[in-house]
Amino acid sequence: MEQRAPSTGIKVIIVGAGFAGLTAAIECYRKGHDVVILESFPELKPLGDIISFGPNAGRIAARWGNGSVVEEIFPLVIRNKELRFYKYDGEFITAQQVPPQNPEAPFLNGHRGEIHEVFFNHAKKIGIDIRLGCRVLEYLEERGRAGVRVNGETIWGDVVVGADGVRSKARELVLGYYDKPKSSGYAIYRAWFDSAPLLKDPLTKHLVENGDTHTGWLGPDVHFLAASLKNGKDFSWVCTHRDEADIEESWSYPGKIEDALKVIEGWDPVVRRIVELTPECVDWKLVYRDPLPTWISKEARTCLVGDAAHPFLPTSIQGASQAMEDGCVLAACLQIGGKENVPMAVRAYEKIRYERVRRAQLLGEETRDMWHKADFDKVKQDPEKIKLKREDWLFAFDCEANTYEVYEDVVKELSGQPTTNIGESLPKQAAVAA
Repeated sequence: MEQRAPSTGIKVIIVGAGFAGLTAAIECYRKGHDVVILESFPELKPLGDIISFGPNAGRIAARWGNGSVVEEIFPLVIRNKELRFYKYDGEFITAQQVPPQNPEAPFLNGHRGEIHEVFFNHAKKIGIDIRLGCRVLEYLEERGRAGVRVNGETIWGDVVVGADGVRSKARELVLGYYDKPKSSGYAIYRAWFDSAPLLKDPLTKHLVENGDTHTGWLGPDVHFLAASLKNGKDFSWVCTHRDEADIEESWSYPGKIEDALKVIEGWDPVVRRIVELTPECVDWKLVYRDPLPTWISKEARTCLVGDAAHPFLPTSIQGASQAMEDGCVLAACLQIGGKENVPMAVRAYEKIRYERVRRAQLLGEETRDMWHKADFDKVKQDPEKIKLKREDWLFAFDCEANTYEVYEDVVKELSGQPTTNIGESLPKQAAVAA
């Protein structure tokens, strides 16, 4: 069973049962809060394709169920030893070695739906109240409490957590206005399928016949990442490319293989054959939002986590990880602050998280530009230029330990009291959170 701290008496209403909502719920349960999750979908379906969690997020999940949650996820994740990079025409550039797994802070890259199902089942197993088919129509807030209106009922609690994704309704209450998205100028074709057709084809069999592999091809304004998982039995690919489609929100549509092939015209025959052998793909249009000025309401009884607060570009490979950190930090702040200080705890949550999240967001933009605008003559001289960054400030960070360490000083700062220099009092990898 999940280890649990003494009860705080704080009632937390979480809207959305994605990775952000489930992490917030599990962490709130662990830290002694009473939790209810409201999810609009009537049933859980393991949908999607590949998703990545860095060691900073794996550290959180590794604490759940005395390690049993990560043990259940491990058979589902990619076990490649390196990430191989090629120029779009097939010329090999370099290989980036994958560090060995750390059981206390593992990286977890696998099928979004399968990993989500493990999270969901663990939350149910430990007794978290998850109510499906509950579409929140309105967010409410009064002095001393916050609530939601759902299915003709008003539910009140001490704090409401908007984990309702990129189309968040909670965001309107927090901001006081509708936050209109912009086109990011990019879209992604993505797919997940059985690798049997690739194994039979001489052009592609090397990607699946010897277990798990991870391969990237880079070109002007396009990059293509492909991975084989479960000892080469499953295969996933994503192709990020320019797309100026004017849409209201990030959204996935059924894609056309012929359209994906147009994006990689003239590319390595291996890449083209991967797409040709793909039974179906999804066309995911990416919108962009400027960083929100705040993630919390005026009364600090409603707050945003995950994509509702800070949508990430996929090239950050940190969207889900930062969503998990949000949930963990919020739960810890509420625990330290206690029932009488919920608004201050919510303000501290935002203060601790804001700059770290923004730095991780910018890393995604840097990675995309690094790949899409690569000068291949310079890359040949220094292949390190296109490798994914695995810096300690991001991956070696323990957001829970950091929250317990900085909370008191953060509250003093928010209260206008003298503080120690938070940044100087922390290890280098933690200082960005202050």
